[in-house]
Amino acid sequence: MYQVILYYNFQPIEDPERFCKAHKKFCKEIGLMGRIYISEEGLNGTAAGTDQQIEEYKNYVWSLPGFDDTEFKQEESDYIPFPRLTCKVREEIVALHVDDVNPENGGKYLEPEDWRRVMEQEDDYVMIDVRNNYESKIGHFEGAIQPDVENFYDFPQWLQEADIPKNKKVLMYCTGGIRCEKFSVLMKEEGWEDVNQLHGGILRYAHEQGGKHFKGKCFVFDDRLVVPVNPQDLSPIARCEITGKPADTYINCANMECNKLFVCSEEGARQMEGCCTEECRQSEYKRPFDPENAFRPFRKWYNYFGEEFKEREVSAAK
Repeated sequence: MYQVILYYNFQPIEDPERFCKAHKKFCKEIGLMGRIYISEEGLNGTAAGTDQQIEEYKNYVWSLPGFDDTEFKQEESDYIPFPRLTCKVREEIVALHVDDVNPENGGKYLEPEDWRRVMEQEDDYVMIDVRNNYESKIGHFEGAIQPDVENFYDFPQWLQEADIPKNKKVLMYCTGGIRCEKFSVLMKEEGWEDVNQLHGGILRYAHEQGGKHFKGKCFVFDDRLVVPVNPQDLSPIARCEITGKPADTYINCANMECNKLFVCSEEGARQMEGCCTEECRQSEYKRPFDPENAFRPFRKWYNYFGEEFKEREVSAAK
C-alpha cells in the first residue's frame, strides 16, 4: 500500500530556481513520484510513495524556513498513480492570471464540520464549485453552482457574468483548497463581504465528514483520475459519452491526435476501443487500448468501498 499526498503553501520564495533544484534533488534521492510546482508565491504539489518516503518528504518540507505549517491531505492507494517525478518552476502555483492576489486577504475558513452544519441548518447562501467543468461534471456538493469553465483562469470572466448578489453569503470549495485561496480574494475585492471557503477542500471533508451531501466522485490530477468521496453513495451522476448510461470514469481518447478526456464506461470503452468517436477509432494514430489496465483502479476502489458499504448495511440492520 502506498500513500498519496496533496498540499500547498503560499509562502514567498526568493529564488524559485534554486529552491526547485534543491527540492528536486531531495525528491529523487528518496524516490518520490509526483508533480510539484514552485514559484515566488509558494509551493504546490501532489506526490506518492511508501510510508517512509512520504514521512521523509513531509519532514523535509516542514524543515524549510516558512513551511513548517504546511498541511498535507493524505490517502492510501494500492499503486503509485504517477509515471514520474516532475518538479518545476511556474509563474503561479495555481494560475488565475490576476496580479497581486494575496491569499492572506482571502475568505474565512470553514472547517469540515462547520461546512456541513451550514449546509444542514442554513439556506440563505450561494455555493460555488471552484473547479473546472470536467471536475464538477462527475461530482459536486448538493445545490452548488457549477461554472461551465475549462480552466481556473476563466473564473474572473465567469464572475463578471454570473450575477451573484453581493449581499449573499458565499460558500466555495475545490479539491484541496488552493483555488479557493485565490478566488475568495478576488470575490472580496469585487465587493462580496461574507466569503467562506471549505478548509482543506473536498478531500479533507471526505475524510472528516464521510462525504455527506456530496454527490458523485472527486476528480484528481493523477493516474487515478477519480476517487470516491461518500462511500454510502457511489452512484454515478454523469453519463458515458458512448453508451449514454450512468458512468463517472474518465479515460483519454486512444487516438493520439485527439487525446480528449471524456466520461466513458468500460462497456463504451470496449465498444469504441478507447476512442471518443468513430472517426478517432479509425485513425491511424490510435494507440492500443487495454481495458483491463485502463479500468483497474476504478474496479479496485469500487470493490473496496462497495464491500465496506455492504458491511455497514448489515451492521445497521442488526
